[in-house]
Amino acid sequence: MTIDLFQKTGAFAENKDVARDIRVRDIIPALERHEEVILDFAGVGAATQSFVHALISDLFRQYGNGVLDRVAFRSCSEAVKQIIRIVVDYMQEGMGIDTEDAPEA
Repeated sequence: MTIDLFQKTGAFAENKDVARDIRVRDIIPALERHEEVILDFAGVGAATQSFVHALISDLFRQYGNGVLDRVAFRSCSEAVKQIIRIVVDYMQEGMGIDTEDAPEA
């Protein structure tokens, strides 16, 4: 399943309630169906850390670090990549995972 984030957020992904809705309505049901989820950031120039945290942090809690094998990030600007890395590193550190081996956003 590919989720077009620009369609849901516009060029600046900042609303954490929108992120939560995407997670609950789109991402989690797809993961429960054992589908790969592609978060397509094409057209999204920037995102807040709170948006990305609301979008993916609960996935680590529910599915563990292996969720990164099932969720991919596509067409990310450098600004968005940096925010994703910060959130992923934070979640992995909280779970006691060595972040030097973390996959690239």
